[in-house]
Amino acid sequence: MATDELSSKLSRRLQIEEGAEDPVAVDVPGHENGSEVKPSTANADSELGAKLMRREGLNEGHGEHCQPSMKVFNPYTEFKEFSRKQIKDMEKIFKTYDVEKDNFIDLMELKLMMEKLGAPQTHLGLKNMMKEVDEDLDNKLSFREFLLIFRKAAAGELAEDSGLSVLARLTEIDVSTEGVKGAKTFFEAKVQAINESNRFEAEIRQEQEAKKKQLEEQKQRGAAFRELQAAFK
Repeated sequence: MATDELSSKLSRRLQIEEGAEDPVAVDVPGHENGSEVKPSTANADSELGAKLMRREGLNEGHGEHCQPSMKVFNPYTEFKEFSRKQIKDMEKIFKTYDVEKDNFIDLMELKLMMEKLGAPQTHLGLKNMMKEVDEDLDNKLSFREFLLIFRKAAAGELAEDSGLSVLARLTEIDVSTEGVKGAKTFFEAKVQAINESNRFEAEIRQEQEAKKKQLEEQKQRGAAFRELQAAFK
């Protein structure tokens, strides 16, 4: 409804400026007997200006509620310290416990996950786990925030007895040795990731070659089947 009203006001304003319609004066309480009256367009201008200023403020992050970023998340380019296989393994784990299939793990799903891993947490413990990687403060974990758990584990930024440390350890993805090639800190891992930048392209080529080989095998099986059919005709 608000969008329709704003659209109507913009259309009316455009018609008035083009001379297709005359502004209509309205009576303002307390201004009778020849006192000044303002056209209704003044109120429209004021309201429209306020809305535009608020939208501009929200876009710049100055408003009360910032709009979510529309930036596309690519785990393979942002988390280069992990191999493609590791990221896919983490994604499988994430999807396993995303019970509602909404691409998020909420507090109840995190509770279920820790119970399934054999390390149940208190309600406060679960909230602290969520808080440590919930960057947008929406009380649920996106896949990117889920990957942050393993980044922090690889960098040694998690307390040994913390819930997130237990989670990373029990998921059986050895990020401390395999993920960062034994690097002691995240910064060392980043240096190694840069030095091994060709690894990413190599893994993509391997996947493409594997798919190509699979297609070739399917074509060969199809050709053999057609030859067998022809032999029986």
